Amino acid sequence: MDAPRTNVAVSELAFSLYQRALHPELFDIYGRRQLKTEKYETLIWATGCSHVISVFAGPLCLTELISAPGQLLPRRGLIERFQFHGRRTHKCTLSRGLSYMTDFQVEKMSPNLYRKSHGDLERFARNRGLFVRFPKLAVSGLEPFTYIDFEARRDELHVHAFHAFPDQVTIVKTQSLVDFH
Repeated sequence: MDAPRTNVAVSELAFSLYQRALHPELFDIYGRRQLKTEKYETLIWATGCSHVISVFAGPLCLTELISAPGQLLPRRGLIERFQFHGRRTHKCTLSRGLSYMTDFQVEKMSPNLYRKSHGDLERFARNRGLFVRFPKLAVSGLEPFTYIDFEARRDELHVHAFHAFPDQVTIVKTQSLVDFH
């Protein structure tokens, strides 16, 4: 599998939320996890320095994704789409008590702070979650990576995703909560 495109400007990345599943053939999947609880099932895909997270609860499905420009995506089931700029919070409630909230921020850092944050995240990622790095795309000895940490609770799913862009000394962070009450 080829290395992902990480040379896109972070500001060109799009956040999308769907009320449906998306087909895996739409993406290059570099890492994956599947979680199952009594109330829901979750698919987590690292798709380069981006991700797709689908949550299934009975007949309901909610899919969050970050995508690069030019990514072919369906319109059917699209709830929300916006570009990454600064910080943003989004909330929505679907039928039958399924609610969703996300908060994301784009952190452009000084080279020294970026190097420290990059190293801290890499060390933390060794022990939990899904961590995928892209050594062929290293810049100044730092590899772009996707790190997705998750916690499946009985009535909630917590997901923290970090996408590192060394060429832009930027880390995109998302925190998402799906509540099944």
